[in-house]
Order: sequence, then C-alpha cells, then structure tokens
Amino acid sequence: MLGIKVAPSTFWEILKREGVDPAPERAATTWADFLRSQANALLACDFIETITLNGQRQYILAVIEHATRRVRVLGTTAHPSAGWVIQAIRNLVMDLDDAGCRARFLLRDRDGKFPALMDEVLAEAGIQDGAHWYPDAADELDHGAVGAVVPSFSTAA
Repeated sequence: MLGIKVAPSTFWEILKREGVDPAPERAATTWADFLRSQANALLACDFIETITLNGQRQYILAVIEHATRRVRVLGTTAHPSAGWVIQAIRNLVMDLDDAGCRARFLLRDRDGKFPALMDEVLAEAGIQDGAHWYPDAADELDHGAVGAVVPSFSTAA
C-alpha cells in the first residue's frame, strides 16, 4: 500500500477547473464542507492503466478512503478478469473491516472491468455501489458532464 495522501484542496481544484459547482440544493454548503461531512462514508475506486518498461500493459486497481486520503493499491494485473476483481474487492472489504473503516458508499465508473457480482460483494459488507450515480458516457460527451451525480447523503448510519 502506497499510503499516498491527497489534500482536500486537490479535489476542490479539479472540480472547480472542470466547472463542477455544488448542487443548487446545497448552495449554502461548500464542496469542502460536503466532502468533510461525508468523508468517513466515502470510498472511490478505479483502474489505472500503465505500460511497463518492457511494453506490457498493466491495470492497477486502487481505492481511496476520503476520510484519511489513503490510497490502497489492491493489485495489478495484465488481465483484470471478473474473478481477479472480485477477489481484490473481497480482500478490500476484509481489510476495511480489520481497520475499523465504516465506509457506506463506493464511487466508481461503469468500466466493463467491474463485474456485476461486485455489487453483491459490496452489499453484503453494507457498502452501496455508486456506479449508477455517474452519468452515461454518452451524456458526458453530449453535455460535457464531469464527475458524479451525488445523491443526498444522510450522516445517520
């Protein structure tokens, strides 16, 4: 695990640069306040694609805990099969439980490398998969949307 920390201002700068403002119903709440209030409940994951020195493509599955800004590298593979991804997510769930992390939401895109079974594994751990909160790729291209359509979260467990 890399243990890389990302400052909240980094998220704010990216969102601001891309023209993503807080939703109108949260106009009195800044992004910083929103992220801070929901940080303990949020995880985000994605694949990072890289090419090794010998030209081989590798896919790195990483998760960030918003509360601590800790990045967990779940693994790397040249061929992210459904079985490999599911095992990585199961390992993540066990690690989070061991660490006392009580995440309730995992934000991710709809990448085809994420198998449908992932929703079930997360649900069994009490984590809601946020893939459906993101706009469709076609919507992003048509409307220039960036980031997630974030639902209203309650701080109650």
